[in-house]
Amino acid sequence: MNTKPEPWPALWALCLGFFMIMVDGTIVAVANPVIMRELDSDINSVVWVTSAYLLAYAVPLLVTGRLGDRFGPKRVYLAGLVLFTAASLWCGLSGTIEVLIVARVFQGLGAALMSPQTMAVITRIFPPERRGAAMGMWGAVAGVATLVGPLAGGALVDGLGWEWIFFVNVPVGILAFVMAVRLVPNLETHSHTFDLLGVALSGAGMFLLVFGIQEGNSYDWSAKVWGFIVAGVVLLVVFVLYQARMRGEPLVPLDLFRDRNFSLANVGIVSIGFAVTAMTLPLMFYAQAVRGLSPTGSALLMVPMALFTGILAPFVGRLVDRVHPRYIAGTGFALLAIALLWMAAVMTPDSPTWSLLLPSALMGIAMTGIWSPLSATATNQLAPQQAGAGSGVYNTNRQIGAVLGSAAIGALMTSRLAAEGMGGGSSEMNAAVLPEQLHEPFATAMAQSVWLPAAVLVVGLVASLFFARPRSQLKKPADTDPDTADATHG
Repeated sequence: MNTKPEPWPALWALCLGFFMIMVDGTIVAVANPVIMRELDSDINSVVWVTSAYLLAYAVPLLVTGRLGDRFGPKRVYLAGLVLFTAASLWCGLSGTIEVLIVARVFQGLGAALMSPQTMAVITRIFPPERRGAAMGMWGAVAGVATLVGPLAGGALVDGLGWEWIFFVNVPVGILAFVMAVRLVPNLETHSHTFDLLGVALSGAGMFLLVFGIQEGNSYDWSAKVWGFIVAGVVLLVVFVLYQARMRGEPLVPLDLFRDRNFSLANVGIVSIGFAVTAMTLPLMFYAQAVRGLSPTGSALLMVPMALFTGILAPFVGRLVDRVHPRYIAGTGFALLAIALLWMAAVMTPDSPTWSLLLPSALMGIAMTGIWSPLSATATNQLAPQQAGAGSGVYNTNRQIGAVLGSAAIGALMTSRLAAEGMGGGSSEMNAAVLPEQLHEPFATAMAQSVWLPAAVLVVGLVASLFFARPRSQLKKPADTDPDTADATHG
C-alpha cells in the first residue's frame, strides 16, 4: 500500500469538501430573514436551522475521528460526503421550518464524518517539517469559507431563492467525491474500540446545554430551562470524569492535553468558533431589517473581510513554521475583538456604508492570524497514531464553540429586542424592512449583541499568549527566544 502519495493534490481534494461543509456553517446566516418570512417562522426557530446543523456536526466528531482510524479516513470521508450531499438536496426541498431543521441534522452528521478525516490525512501524509504549511492551508480554507458563506448565500438567495444555498452543494459534492476517489490515498488503519457510553454522555450533555441556552427566552428562563442547563453541565462533567477513569480506550484521550500547545489551541478554537458564528447573525439582521439591504447587499458588507483574508492567508501560512505562534495568534485575536467592538459602534440606522466596511476589513486581517496558527500549533506534536483522536477533539471543540455561539447569540438577540420593547416575535421580524420608528431600537439590540463574541475572543487571546515555541522551531540556529521550554509541557 502506498502511504506516501503526492500530498498536495490529496490536500486540495480534501479541502474542496472541507470548504463546502465550512461554508454551510455560515451560509444560512444571510438567508435567515428570508427563510423566516417564507416558512412563516420566528427568530428563535430560524436560529435552530443553524444550531441543529452545528450540534449534529459537533456531537459525533469525537467518534468519527476514530472511525477514520479504524476503517480508513478516505472511506469515512467519502461516506460522509455522500450523506452531506444527499441531505443538502433534502434541505432545499423542505417546505416547513421543522423539516428543514431535521434535514440540517443529517447534513451535520455528514459533515461530522468528513471533517476530522481531512486533518488526520494531512497529519499522516505530510512530514513534520512541511506539516505547518499544509495545516496553514487547511486553516486558511476554514477561515475563507466562513467568510465566503454569507457572500455566496446572498447572491444565491437574491438570484435563485433560499433553497439554492443548499442545492449548490449537490454538484460541488459530486466533484469533491470524484477528486477524493482519485487523489486521496488509502492509508493504514488502526484497530479501535468505540466508547458508546462516552458518546451518549457527551451528546446528551451538549444537547441539554444548547437547548437550555437557546430556548431560555422562550420559557422566560424558568426553573425548567435552568434545569436543562445544569443537567447538561453535570453530564459533561461526568463525561470528563468517566474518560479520566476509563481503563479501555477513552473517547477523548486526556493524555493529549498534556501537550501545552494542544490544550491552549483548543481553547482558542472554541473562542473563534463561537465568535465567527455569533457575529454574523446580528449583522445580517441589522443590514436587512434596518438598512433595507437585500441578502446580496448585506453580504457585500463582508467583502473587505473575505478580500483581506484571501490576500493575506498564503503569507501567514508561510510564517507559521518560522514565527512563534503566540505573536501571530495573539495579534489576530486582539484585532478581531477590536474590529467587532468597532462594528458594534457603527451599527446605527444612519451610519454611512463605508463606516461598516472599515471594521469588516480589519476582521479579515485578524482572521488570517487565527485559523492557520491555531491548527498548526494544535497538531504539530501529534504522533501518527494520535492523528484521528487529536483532530477529532480539535474539530469537536471548534464546533462546540460554534454551536454555543449560535445558541447564545440567538438568546441574546431575543433578550435585547425584548429589552428595547420589541420582543422576538414574527409579527415584527417578518417584514423585509422594519418601520422607521423601530430602526433605532432594533439596531441598538443587534449592536449590543455583537459585544458578546468580542468578549469571548478575549479568552482566545489570553490562551494564545501562553503558547510555547514548537519543537520544530527550536532546532533552528537563529532561535534566540527566551521561551525555549519543551512545548509539550506547561
